[in-house]
Amino acid sequence: MLAVQRPTEVPDPSSVPSNAPEHCPGTESELAGKADACNGCANQEICASNKPKGPDPALPFIRERMSTVKRKILVLSGKGGVGKSTFTAQLGWAFAADEQLQTGIMDVDICGPSIPTILGIAAEQVHSSSSGWSPVYVQDNLGVMSVGFMLPSSKDAVMWRGPKKNGLISQFLKDVDWGDLDYLVVDTPPGTSDEHLSIVQFLKESGIDGAVLITTPQEVALQDVRREINFCKKVGIRVLGLVENMSGFVCPGCKTESQIFKPSTGGAKRLAEETGVEFLGAVPLDPRIGKSADYGVSFLDEYPDSPATAAYLDIIDRLKHILGDA
Repeated sequence: MLAVQRPTEVPDPSSVPSNAPEHCPGTESELAGKADACNGCANQEICASNKPKGPDPALPFIRERMSTVKRKILVLSGKGGVGKSTFTAQLGWAFAADEQLQTGIMDVDICGPSIPTILGIAAEQVHSSSSGWSPVYVQDNLGVMSVGFMLPSSKDAVMWRGPKKNGLISQFLKDVDWGDLDYLVVDTPPGTSDEHLSIVQFLKESGIDGAVLITTPQEVALQDVRREINFCKKVGIRVLGLVENMSGFVCPGCKTESQIFKPSTGGAKRLAEETGVEFLGAVPLDPRIGKSADYGVSFLDEYPDSPATAAYLDIIDRLKHILGDA
């Protein structure tokens, strides 16, 4: 006779420790430390002895801060090195090009905070006041917060476990005086780990408008983006669309385009069709994008005639249309 499997409680992803075994019931579950999956787990005794917890005390403060933020957009990539932070910076600059719009960029890539360098503000520091931490401003209507501003040197490695990362993300949301924002763009690390689960948990009540997924054309990058799409579905984040970075190489002299990363399985456009996700567009590989990032200047402003600039602006216009802001 076949054994009847009892229905199991589906854990909140944000309550599952980063080192948890497969099928972990989550720290908030009544089965925490008591389920079969808990046997042998390093956290078993701690989870079993914990009394039921109430809601995170930071959530009301986060909700209050985020009440003045109109749009909250996550920029995700399953794989590192696909140009996610560069896209985040260009998106911020493009939004801020409209002087009537207030834009913020929050860098939660704790171990690889490149946003300050890309935006040309790496030497700045965070200041605090009675209203909280003040963002570092690239221009009057573009503010930034990153752990990069808090490091003694750009050479210092950030070697933090999950709880400390989560605590800093919570502070970025509840203690930073963002003010009235039209857009808050959140730059995340590659993958689907602590930082992603934290940002979803902390913004659950305030709402996330959606995520933009960044990839490159080759299959090795697309595999990780498939996982990222699956993550968004599981945690209930709307996927605004998929962007293909480094989609061919544009010669700065003759403007001829050639493929560097061959889309052997059809690239991002094919993936978007397969998964039912919006394909926002493809950005060609212009070497001046990297140069602009190194020098901390806006590629869109420095090279307005580049095909990559036209691609960025088309994608951003499409994003605004999807969000209902066009």
